[in-house]
Amino acid sequence: MLFAGSSHAAEVVVYSARIEQLIKPLFDDFTSKTGITVKFTTDKEGALLARLLAEGKRTPADMLITTDAGNLWEAARKGLLQPVDSPILTANIPEHLKDPDSRWFGLTVRARTIVYNTQKVKPADLTSYAALADPQWHGRLCLRTSNKVYNQSLVAMMIAEHGEAETERIVKGWVANLATDPLPDDTRAMEFVAAGRCDVTLVNTYYFGRLMNEKPDLPLAIFWPDQDSTGVHVNISGAGITRYSKNKSDALKLLEYLSSVPAQQLFAELNMEFPANPQAQVGEFIRSWGTFKANPMNVAQAGALQAKAIKLIDRAGYR
Repeated sequence: MLFAGSSHAAEVVVYSARIEQLIKPLFDDFTSKTGITVKFTTDKEGALLARLLAEGKRTPADMLITTDAGNLWEAARKGLLQPVDSPILTANIPEHLKDPDSRWFGLTVRARTIVYNTQKVKPADLTSYAALADPQWHGRLCLRTSNKVYNQSLVAMMIAEHGEAETERIVKGWVANLATDPLPDDTRAMEFVAAGRCDVTLVNTYYFGRLMNEKPDLPLAIFWPDQDSTGVHVNISGAGITRYSKNKSDALKLLEYLSSVPAQQLFAELNMEFPANPQAQVGEFIRSWGTFKANPMNVAQAGALQAKAIKLIDRAGYR
């Protein structure tokens, strides 16, 4: 058995950008299986990275958990995470969902996909992210503001896929097609779509899940774009062991546990996301959204091209 009980008192300290109710059940389960306690602090990802930088070698943190590969890439770039060698993680987490240098690993997957008004749009009208720049969508598109890392990462990965010139053309087309100024979050964008103020938007799938769980009668549905070509753009939440961890051994046990099938299924269910471990299953509610082909590009591109993406977004007039 991988997670045998510990014969000594041990503690792993986690800095987490995921809120307590989404992670505490996993930590409690890990403790029950291993005897290793988990002490955690939650905050915004920017604040946690700044804290790790300021603490340096004095940090009590053994692990960083955060959302978006762009944030994990930045933590690694700043030297806040250390590489780990783990056959368990190698087996459980696909190559495209982890750092090429093994400093961080995806734990849940979220697709950034199209959501549309079922009373105004037919699935046959939709094809790709790029097609939302076409004139037929003029005055029909809603987008979340560009200052959130989710859209920055999407554009970064589009640069890797299409090149800067073509991606800039697409983003300018999106801006030209906006029905209203960019909105503060994905949920608001979907509410505008449901109310008929626009017809389509781009959101992370778990926002769709949360909204439809609360209001199942809304005229909204998911469309999986680019299924005949590169596939849906996906991103992750993930974790890495901090550079100055005082308890790397137990932190690695926690990270390996989080990649295991039982933990992955619990993690995905709590977050309304998809497991990173392909052996884990999703719940009935998430299965109801349908299956899709995901883009196999390594999500590290979301960080590596983030600076270019932000400049491109600015040039395109996407606010």
